[in-house]
Amino acid sequence: MPKVKKSRGGDNSGATALADQILEADTVRAKGRVKSRDSREQHEDTYVDERLSRKILQQARIQQEELQNEYGLAPEKKKAPVTVLGPDTNEGDSDEEWPALGEPGSSDTGCDTEVVVNPDDEKAMEMFMNKNPPVRRTLADIIMEKITEKQTEVGTVMSEVSGCPMPQLDPRVTEVYKGVGKVLSKYRSGKLPKAFKIIPALANWEQVLYLTEPESWTAAAMYQATRIFSSNLKERMAQRFFNLVLLPRIRDDIAEYKKLNFHLYSALKKALFKPGAWFKGILIPLCESGTCTLREAIIIGSILTKCSIPVLHSSAAMLKLAEMEYNGANSIFLRLMLDKKYALPFRVLDALVAHFLSFRNEKRVLPVLWHQSLLTLAQRYKADLASEQKAALLELLKIQTHPQISAEIRRELQNSESRDIEIGFPATVEMD
Repeated sequence: MPKVKKSRGGDNSGATALADQILEADTVRAKGRVKSRDSREQHEDTYVDERLSRKILQQARIQQEELQNEYGLAPEKKKAPVTVLGPDTNEGDSDEEWPALGEPGSSDTGCDTEVVVNPDDEKAMEMFMNKNPPVRRTLADIIMEKITEKQTEVGTVMSEVSGCPMPQLDPRVTEVYKGVGKVLSKYRSGKLPKAFKIIPALANWEQVLYLTEPESWTAAAMYQATRIFSSNLKERMAQRFFNLVLLPRIRDDIAEYKKLNFHLYSALKKALFKPGAWFKGILIPLCESGTCTLREAIIIGSILTKCSIPVLHSSAAMLKLAEMEYNGANSIFLRLMLDKKYALPFRVLDALVAHFLSFRNEKRVLPVLWHQSLLTLAQRYKADLASEQKAALLELLKIQTHPQISAEIRRELQNSESRDIEIGFPATVEMD
């Protein structure tokens, strides 16, 4: 008799009759694992609470605004911010207003709104501006002058050495880059021409760049160009690009619209990828020109509060600002960098003290910005000043006074410890 085979399902009961199998097939078999619906129903009945919903909507709104700003579709804001550089700077600020000086982590939305300045502060700054500023030339004039100067120098050397003049650009290259300039004059978003991306690698990049007519670029194209040049050029060359191309465009935009385009503001931030070139090509030339307005100082200075800058670059910039001829913008930039609370070298602190002591014989009324920067120095670095420096600053307060700020400066200097090492004043400071 043949052996009965066992079923694969592990059933040891043996074979069943055909009739029983047909009856079992017509019935529904109960599964061994029964899924509970309680957990599913409980999960479906739970909702996101009100606080989390508000955060989600807020983040979605922020992302939508960033996309609109990136593609130039941002709606105009109805609220006009007011920025005042004075004792009441931090009062009444909101997220939509221009960030107050010295306030880190502020929003970038202020760059697309008109910056309203205090007329009194603006008038006080004008007293220290250059009365005979140089004639304002267009960007094309500046670039052409530099290119001509370089061509003359290099061409003379090549003629003396090889006896042949400096070669000119191929007409086909000229035609290509003039076409690139037409593209950049209408650029909004997307990819840039490959011919433009290779400009930083060219030996005569300034001459080729001039063919694209940078003064006609859109703001979005200027941002993309700044991103490419700050990443691929050496510091010295990036400095020339910032000084000859980016800075004139920014000043023209602020002068015309009383605010700075979002893409140009982003270009300023992107240029800080090379902080040394940023200070030498933008900040220092702006102060040396003697024509920096209060509005320009507020907008460009806000970059300093939002970006992390190495202490060595900031120290060198502060030393240069303290030693150059004074104008109101110096006080704004010094105050912003002092508020970053760097561990400054003693040489920089000595130069800052000498800078303020040089105003002992100043007959003009100093702006509030000057007193505010001196107060910031006293608040942040009072323990790093020598006793003789504090005594000289206290004597200075008897000559240059402010109704509210001078008393606060005096309190900070008198109620603080002094640097243990006795030092002398720099040779440029004449002690009474």
